[in-house]
Amino acid sequence: MARERRRRRGGSADESDAKNIPKAPAYIKRKIPHYSILSDDDLSIIEDNADTILEEIGIVFSEDQEALDILKKAGASIDGMRVRFPKGMCRKLIQDNAPKQFTQFARNPERNVEIGGDNMVLVPAYGPPFVHDLDEGRRYATIEDFRNFIKLAYMSDNLHHSGGTICEPVDLPVNKRHFDMVYSHIKYSDKPFMGSVTAAERAQDTVDMVKIVFGDEFVDKNCVLISLINASSPMSFDATMLGALKVYARNNQATIITPFIVAGAMAPTTAVGVAAQSLAEGLAGMAFAQLVRPGAPVIYGNFVTAMSMKSGAPTFGTPEAAHMMNISGALARRLGVPFRSGGGFNGAKMPDAQAGYEAANTMQATLNASVNFNLHTAGWLEGGLCMSYEKFIMDADQAGMMRVSAEGIDMSENGQAMDAIREIGSFSDDVPKHFLGCEHTKKNFKTAFYMSDVLDDNSFEQWVQDGSRDTAMLANGIYKKMLSEYELPPLDTEIDEALLAYMKERKDSFEDSNV
Repeated sequence: MARERRRRRGGSADESDAKNIPKAPAYIKRKIPHYSILSDDDLSIIEDNADTILEEIGIVFSEDQEALDILKKAGASIDGMRVRFPKGMCRKLIQDNAPKQFTQFARNPERNVEIGGDNMVLVPAYGPPFVHDLDEGRRYATIEDFRNFIKLAYMSDNLHHSGGTICEPVDLPVNKRHFDMVYSHIKYSDKPFMGSVTAAERAQDTVDMVKIVFGDEFVDKNCVLISLINASSPMSFDATMLGALKVYARNNQATIITPFIVAGAMAPTTAVGVAAQSLAEGLAGMAFAQLVRPGAPVIYGNFVTAMSMKSGAPTFGTPEAAHMMNISGALARRLGVPFRSGGGFNGAKMPDAQAGYEAANTMQATLNASVNFNLHTAGWLEGGLCMSYEKFIMDADQAGMMRVSAEGIDMSENGQAMDAIREIGSFSDDVPKHFLGCEHTKKNFKTAFYMSDVLDDNSFEQWVQDGSRDTAMLANGIYKKMLSEYELPPLDTEIDEALLAYMKERKDSFEDSNV
């Protein structure tokens, strides 16, 4: 289905064919049950342990006096930069104020996504300084790479979001590159996107730019940005993240409060210990956002992986990390906030078997954990240091399979297929029976099964005739074809000119810097 839709976008499929293929959904509506590996009693123990961490040990809010003053006024105990919370304080602030589900608006209303509940939004990888493709190998990312990945995400039916720092454009000054990154999301895609968090003023620039697109009043009343706020685990938030959090919360924009944990280094080695510490950090950050502006959307984030006890390197796709993700998903549902986690995690250096196995393990765990906002869905290589063009295509294809899994089983009359069974059963006994030619099959054959864009299911002889290409080689050709067929989504000329003028004025107001 994804392949046919892509051909339509490129203009090569005929009109009658296009009418019979369903339109890609803006996000996934989950229709399968939620699954928890722990009982309610077990989860209650973890929640009590998190409250104990908040009350006895506390969370450091580093070098942000305004944050400390806000927390003290709300009833927290302040000891230097360490904040201790009365039992239940954080949970009450969140449950009394934070929305259980919210809409992130895109500049194309058809691309709006629902965050929370039974919904899943699949988002590209975030943050790699390097990119990789089969032609040029591994290299530092540029703004051209950044734009390319935005275009690929825009064209992919299986990705619902433009993401944020899809890769780090190191050819631009550190203190100014956020302008070009935000503008690229607006210009080259009409899907929702994420904001800059590397400094409070850069977060404010992001807000100012989306106000040009949506209008001041709309932004104040609606979520048009989601931004990633990482805790500095163990049990600390730094001033940079707190500064960005305050900007977005004050402007009613969503923040993903995410403890960044490699178990064994930034948290204990056990799943239950990790879950308690992660929950404590998340509760503190989400509660602080509600103190900054009650009702500001928040997402409980969870980035957890294990580490090799031989080398100290992070590992991916392991059963322990899947357990930790599942527990945190259940805790988020009990708290009543959307959950972010998951992705196509792997430590591979190439889009090879290791990349596929580890990413597939993580994606299956993501589905089991009922993740609402799935960051790092596509492109991730090398433990997050590298963005791969070929793996982006491979992962996006797997994301389509995740959608089919999440949508569950069709129990309609068409799904029951009794008409097909009756039609075949009515033939005389001396006539061979098969379903290939029956009316039900004719009606459903285009949409009955997931059709991969990438995986080769031809015969060996056909595969050899086509060049004996492996999956990465096929993906290499696909991404190049997609980029060659890319067309800009419409953008109002006055808005575009206003954005460019804003960027020029702001860039001219201070010197370039690599800090």
